[in-house]
Formats: sequence, C-alpha cells, structure tokens
Amino acid sequence: MKIIVTGGSGFLGSHVADELSKRGHEVTIFDKKKSKWIKPEQKIYIGDILNAKDLENVINGADVVFHFAALADIDKALKNPIETTNINISGTVLALELSHKYKIKRFVHASTIYVNSKEGGFYRCSKKAAEDYVEEYQNTFDLNYTVLRFGSLYGERSDNSNGVTSIINRAINTGEVSYSGSMNSVREYIHIKDAAKASVDILKEKFKNKHVILTGKKRIKVY
Repeated sequence: MKIIVTGGSGFLGSHVADELSKRGHEVTIFDKKKSKWIKPEQKIYIGDILNAKDLENVINGADVVFHFAALADIDKALKNPIETTNINISGTVLALELSHKYKIKRFVHASTIYVNSKEGGFYRCSKKAAEDYVEEYQNTFDLNYTVLRFGSLYGERSDNSNGVTSIINRAINTGEVSYSGSMNSVREYIHIKDAAKASVDILKEKFKNKHVILTGKKRIKVY
C-alpha cells in the first residue's frame, strides 16, 4: 500500500516508516525537516502540517495515513498551549479532512495513554480533543481509523526531550543519576522498535476503528 507518515522524520515516526518499508509498503514521509534516517526506498515531502496545499499534495493518492506529526514534548506544550492546540488539534483536523476528501482507507492516529489521566497537561488536552475528532470523522464520514495510545517510549534516535535519554545524558555529563520529577512517578516503558512493529501490525482488519494501547507490561518507578 501507499502510506503517508506525517512526522516521519521524528523519533517515533522514523521507526514506524522503517517498519512499513520492511513490510513492502510504499512510504512517503511528510515533515517540516528532512529525516536523518530516511531509507533509499522512501520518499520525503517537506511541508507544514498546517498548510493545506502541502498536506493535500501527499495525501492525494495514498491508501493509509499514519498521523504522527505533533508537538509531543510535554514540558514544551505546558509553556505553549496555543502552539500545542494549533499543531495537535488543528493539524489533525486538517489531515482528517483531506483523508476524508481523498477516501483514505485507514487513518492511524498517534495518541497517548495520558488521555484518560490527570497527567500530561496541555499535551493531554490536545490529544484527547484530537481523538474526539478522529472518532467523529468516522461517525460522520465513515473514515476508518485506529488510535494508538503510546506509553513511555525509549530507544535509539530519541533526543533530550525523551525521559530516559535526558536521564542518561545528565548522568554522562555530570557523573550522577538524577531525576527532576516526582519520586513517585511510575512509567510503563516500551522500546521504540517494539512500538513500531506493533504500530504496523494494527493495519489488520480487526484493529479498524479501535483504540490500541501500546505500552510496557511492567510498571516501573522512574526514580
């Protein structure tokens, strides 16, 4: 199938794009920056998730859209609620509208396990609202979807906005292991490659119009 991965230059999106390519799909990455990990068989379109013309150019003719473009840094989202709203809600609605227009077979939306919690701040709010729009496009326009609610990801290609990576980098730079959050914080970690494989597995028919939680099996105290 011809598959578009918005946010495909990022930590999660790049791994999902690679897994899709491994399974024989024709992958086009849509992102505001060029991927450092793009494969020879992949295509890339540099564009803005809030620019309808940019997005239309890649969604037109595709079979599936993996919508992973987002402001995903919880701390940054907390300081920038308007930008978070624009990217995570308006960007999602524009992708949904164009997916409906061009009869996309499945809209795969990256969300978070925070949507039903009190954690996550404005990031959680934006992802919850985006999920509501995804569901309503199915109810109103019969646009099939799968919502992926990710737990705490870790692994190669992550930057310092990733919790595990930031702890490791601080330890390397200071010689001490430290954590600035609550001592009671608990996470369910999942390796990025496991998350990518599961993200592609959900293209099976049984996951159509479902919410799928992708996280670790064990609850681990961060500190």
